Amino acid sequence: MRWSPALFLVAAHFALATPLVSKRWEDASFLEKHSWNAVPRGWVYQSAPSPDHLLDMRIGLKKARGSELIAALYEVSTPSNERYGQHLSKEDVDALVAPHADTVEAVESWLRFHGIEPAEALFRSSGGNWLTLSVSVAQAERMLDTTYGVYTHPETSETVVRTLSYSLPEELHQHIDVMTPTTYFSTLQTLRSNSFIIEENVGDNDVALKTAAVGAAVPSSCNTAITIACLKALYNTAGYVPTATDVNVLGVAGYLDQYANRADLQTFLKAYASNATGTSYETVLVNEGGDDQSDPGVEANLDIQYTVGLSAPTPNIYYSTGGSPPFIPDSDTPTNTNEPYLDWLNFILAEDTIPQTITTSYGENEQTIPRDYAESVCDLFAELGARGATVFFSSGDYGVGGSDCLTNDGTNTTLFQPAFPASCPYVTAVGGTHLVNPEQAVSFSGGGFSRYFDQPDYQTAAVDDYVSALGTQYNGLYNPAGRAYPDLAAQGSGFRVVIGGSVYSVGGTSASSPTVAGIFSLLNDYRLSNGLPSLGFVNPLIYANPAGFNDITAGNNPGCDTNGFDATAGWDPVTGLGTPDFLKLQPIVLA
Repeated sequence: MRWSPALFLVAAHFALATPLVSKRWEDASFLEKHSWNAVPRGWVYQSAPSPDHLLDMRIGLKKARGSELIAALYEVSTPSNERYGQHLSKEDVDALVAPHADTVEAVESWLRFHGIEPAEALFRSSGGNWLTLSVSVAQAERMLDTTYGVYTHPETSETVVRTLSYSLPEELHQHIDVMTPTTYFSTLQTLRSNSFIIEENVGDNDVALKTAAVGAAVPSSCNTAITIACLKALYNTAGYVPTATDVNVLGVAGYLDQYANRADLQTFLKAYASNATGTSYETVLVNEGGDDQSDPGVEANLDIQYTVGLSAPTPNIYYSTGGSPPFIPDSDTPTNTNEPYLDWLNFILAEDTIPQTITTSYGENEQTIPRDYAESVCDLFAELGARGATVFFSSGDYGVGGSDCLTNDGTNTTLFQPAFPASCPYVTAVGGTHLVNPEQAVSFSGGGFSRYFDQPDYQTAAVDDYVSALGTQYNGLYNPAGRAYPDLAAQGSGFRVVIGGSVYSVGGTSASSPTVAGIFSLLNDYRLSNGLPSLGFVNPLIYANPAGFNDITAGNNPGCDTNGFDATAGWDPVTGLGTPDFLKLQPIVLA
């Protein structure tokens, strides 16, 4: 259901009955929606904001048919289902995520009571379940029974307006999933990019790598230096040439003012993928994102050089998602909520057509994200999957957990720390490997078990085998009933990347995710070329077909003062089902 004029009239009728409306909300009792018991780690309280400071307040409304969306996602994504491959249209998804008329009426009545006109919303999703409104701090504090503060992040110099808790009238808990900005502190500047520079200016040593022919044999140099030739040989894509280039698209989601550089791409292709020389990509700016060609980003160049290098001539799109203007006390300029995922998701879901394959190389500890926010964002990834997109996320670079692994619930308990969005059951999380003949798990490969999301049926059998073999080891440190990740893996160390004209060695699962995305983009091309729809959400397919992957049985992912999990035969929380074998997967995706 859209926010139609008819619904506005219904709400207006209630608003006109001022005594009734006033009593409805004046007498309302509040129930807490989310709270932190202390200022989130890394942030420092600075001051109280001006009551007139404006916020772009997002409201996520309950979906009247949300369970039907998830059911449809699994139906069109499960090979044994008669609806397999029959992806939903944008209009189909909009209908399933639309709020009930009662939700619209209640929320609009509440907004008007606080002097906010819904018709003046800055943004409404086409399904009507998300809207953004300009709200003053004073209004937000009354609406949410809370007190906002100005908080700074010394490491990044980021400043935000947030609160440590918020509540809603009891009646609205059945109508609202999440409101933000409230207790979610992370911003584009505090997100973790899952990549790191291993060595600078390695180009002079790469003569042999640059002249190596792409073929079936894996060059011995791939033990320490990864190029397009290594990946094509390792994952058996060397002989495949995409043909569905008028339909198939590969998307890369970029953040953190990371700009992909076109000149660096051509230098990279000339050196390591000469067959693709001249191939470029489209940059799409989201939320005032940039495209500064004088400031090449490590993460952006890593992503685009390997997605283009592996998938050419498939069209690639780099989405440059902007952040917020700096916070200025007493400014009348609204502070953008600077939500890392919502900005991009709201944009892409509003598009009539979306890429068949999407990769993102950012994440953060699951516990740092309010559960209501994480669940709402995860549901948006489900919408992408239902529409036929395969969504990959890097699994993180901290093994079973980085830093001291202490919980943020006030108990300071040491627990393994899962990462989000990798822990969302509607994305495909990608861990890391290194070495060749055979590949082994790389020690930083993020993996574990969610504490927010239940274990989905598609992976239960595979995960149960691992947990049973693990026995009592690490009891209490992880949630064996949670969504387990990663799902897959690929090389993640020693990637040659051109940055500002020089060649760097770069590592991280940020390298693994675009690698797997490039290979699955070829599989999407293969399906489309054979008259079939795109793969869409692939997790049910891959767990039903583990033979399509190279099982990784050596290595582990230490963290939290432990050795972490071990890579073993079958699925494991270090490398998932293993690394992709394109030739084995081709018949699987056509079956």
